[in-house]
Amino acid sequence: MSAPSTIRHRAGLATVARIAAVTAAAALALTACAPAADDRPTVVVSTNILGDVVGELVGDQAEVVTLMKPDADPHSFEISAQQAARMRAADLVVSNGLGLEEGLQQHLDAAVEAGAPSFVAGDAIDVLDYREGDAAGTPDPHLWTDPGRVLDVVDALEPVLAEVEGVDGVALASRTADYRTALDRLDAEMTAAFAAIPAERRALVTNHHVFGYLADRFDFDVVGAVIPGGTTLAAPSASDLADLVEAVETTGVPTVFAESSSPDRLVQALANEADVHVDVVELFTESLTAADGDAPDYLTMMRVDTERIATGLSP
Repeated sequence: MSAPSTIRHRAGLATVARIAAVTAAAALALTACAPAADDRPTVVVSTNILGDVVGELVGDQAEVVTLMKPDADPHSFEISAQQAARMRAADLVVSNGLGLEEGLQQHLDAAVEAGAPSFVAGDAIDVLDYREGDAAGTPDPHLWTDPGRVLDVVDALEPVLAEVEGVDGVALASRTADYRTALDRLDAEMTAAFAAIPAERRALVTNHHVFGYLADRFDFDVVGAVIPGGTTLAAPSASDLADLVEAVETTGVPTVFAESSSPDRLVQALANEADVHVDVVELFTESLTAADGDAPDYLTMMRVDTERIATGLSP
């Protein structure tokens, strides 16, 4: 009787062994499928334009978390509590500053108070103030419309990124040098394109005052803005529209420009109210688009806008 018992015992051991083998294989499969922990440093960036620039410099050496979604308004976008917590724990927080991130400022301040290292792009440039409207005398935050000032930001940001633990300085320097070259090329292209616009047509009208830096760099006159303040959260009065209509009629500008991040109804109303033919052309001035849009990155955005401005204002 002992033999059958031994056989059953061995059969039981074999079954246990097979189960153990299957369990081990399953565990290995799950381990292989599970994403590896991301031990790279985290750089949290407020706007998607700056997020693109930071990503170009640091590459895959850091996880670049951009808070502002494509096609959003930098003046008013909001973030979740989870995003706010992640910003406070970031290895570096990059923001535009100069009052741009109106809906985000309290979280930026909280991150700094929590000890997160920060870089403010507006601290790295020669700042222009708004010259007119409700915001006259206050800093203009729209620095990216001048690629030269973006170059200033890049120059100041490189050493800050180099101090982030886990970022290789040599690789960072190489990528930064390449991006400097790209910015210089962009500036040259914009200079050549705008040079073809006659002096009497070098006037810009848009939703709100966003072109101060571009005008300063490329010798344009900002005729006016449908929204007179420096923020899209402001609203124009009837007198604002009347003054702008007069300016359009006086200068004879053939085109006004509507920002992609803001509805163009007000600009359309201006075009309808002016007793002249005025085209309304969309520009990407405050936000990048999604990857499949017309302005998926900063360099492309500026090239598209340059072409549209040059075409809209040329004879």
